Amino acid sequence: MISNILTTVAFLTALTTVGAVGPAAVNLGTAANYAILGESGITTVPPSVITGSIAVSPIAATAMTGFDLALDSSGQFSTSTQVSGKVFAASYTAPTPATLTTAIADMGAAYNDAIGRANPDFLNLAGGAIGGRILSPGLYNWGSAVTIDSGITIAGGATDTWIFQVTGTLDIATDVQMTLSSGALATNIVWVATGAITAGTGSHFEGVVLGKTGITLQTGATANSRLLAQTLVALQKATINA
Repeated sequence: MISNILTTVAFLTALTTVGAVGPAAVNLGTAANYAILGESGITTVPPSVITGSIAVSPIAATAMTGFDLALDSSGQFSTSTQVSGKVFAASYTAPTPATLTTAIADMGAAYNDAIGRANPDFLNLAGGAIGGRILSPGLYNWGSAVTIDSGITIAGGATDTWIFQVTGTLDIATDVQMTLSSGALATNIVWVATGAITAGTGSHFEGVVLGKTGITLQTGATANSRLLAQTLVALQKATINA
């Protein structure tokens, strides 16, 4: 009898420890259709390399600079040698403006959801200086700026999730690398910040970025990411894989 009880307890314990760990996923809605989405512009110092589509709304295509855009005959999108997908703007012909209005609304809803999550698992970790840390699944909250001045590792399984809430700026120093381990996926990681987000020269970033203000990737920075900003996204010979 005791043996059976112990076996049952072990089985139930295994069930509770298997499966996704971390907060409920943030729903990006149709904003997930874009590698980069900006409300006031997207700029590049070429050559940048972007895997996926990019878009601006509610502004015109003139707010995208450095891409040498070629308007498609449909008038609904452009192409660029720096972008593997399509390039969209609110000034293009229907149905593009309506589609982008929905995407912008979805981006805003995702930002509000992510920044509004309560009861963090980790509060003000390391006072915001998180360089060198190994970050396990969970909801993280900082009431200040966050700086990453040395490499960090985001460690967890393929179904685990992370939300990093930053009240202030988020800065990744020159050549600093984010590394995933144990099967963690960039698509399950969300960085949400009220202030400007800057990835320094030669740095590498992992995870979806929801920015209230600007997002900048400096010269040679790379990211396995979606960059979703309520203002400007600025690239300098950067590589984005959505």
